[in-house]
Amino acid sequence: MMTYRFCGNSGLQLPLISLGLWHNFGDVDDFTTATQIVLHAYEQGVTHFDLANNYGPPPGSAEINFGRLFRNHLKTHRDELLISSKAGHPMWTGPYGDGGSRKYMMASINQSLQRTGLDYFDIFYSHRYDPNTPIEETVQALIDIVKQGKALYVGLSKYPAEKARQAYNMMQEQHVRCLIFQDKYNLLHRKPERELIDLNETYGVGFIVFSPLAQGLLTNRYLNGIPDDSRAAKSHGFLKREDVTPEIINKIKQLSILADERGQSLAEMSLAWLLHKKSVSSVIVGASSVSQLQDNLKAINHITFTDSELRQIDEIVVSD
Repeated sequence: MMTYRFCGNSGLQLPLISLGLWHNFGDVDDFTTATQIVLHAYEQGVTHFDLANNYGPPPGSAEINFGRLFRNHLKTHRDELLISSKAGHPMWTGPYGDGGSRKYMMASINQSLQRTGLDYFDIFYSHRYDPNTPIEETVQALIDIVKQGKALYVGLSKYPAEKARQAYNMMQEQHVRCLIFQDKYNLLHRKPERELIDLNETYGVGFIVFSPLAQGLLTNRYLNGIPDDSRAAKSHGFLKREDVTPEIINKIKQLSILADERGQSLAEMSLAWLLHKKSVSSVIVGASSVSQLQDNLKAINHITFTDSELRQIDEIVVSD
């Protein structure tokens, strides 16, 4: 049932929908539910599972839990899976537990392989640009990770476009091309359109999207304000109460009407809008239940838009 798309100028195909393990797979979460979500995703053709060393909480627990799940249920299917991880955000205390130094990158991938029990990652990312480390040092570590067989491919996440260009050039010079770029992109956050998408296409780099539903804003959860049990109502997390402004609520209400006319939920249309773009290799979704995952997977059934619908969307979401 899944559709696959080549990742940039490579022979690697990604499912249109990938499963992110940023939330709901830490030690604070229910392991049985997490297992059900991953196995249902795999049964539906979701072959790509996206981790990072700091995912949890606590940091590292998502990799440990995925490794346990993998050993119990998916080990014999290793060659049918794409498993990615990243390093770049704070992971342990002291001067070597954060950033983009060779010391941190090498220690991180070794720890991540140990936590998951894997022999290699399919993709390993520099999770963010570190201005305190020369980019040549970080990129050389990624190149060496591939040459050492610890990852098949490498990628960048959340890099400024000009720094990404430098990294792409350096990798090309050493014949380890950057496979993929990961960044935040959704109907309410259009920054990658300014220069990043064109840059990736120029270099043949795939583009995978995280936060496609804007931390839940692009669902029906906030159509009537902020529910007490929502992410925005909590004191922690990336979506703040002050982010859910009357202007944003008005936009998502208009988008929801258009989605209804297309026969989709707001979440489905938001994912479909990303997937209609050929520059997008895959979209990473999170899920707290099998039913939520299944609802998101419905988006791949209708990813075509008329010119009129695209104009309406831009009129709704793009400020003057």
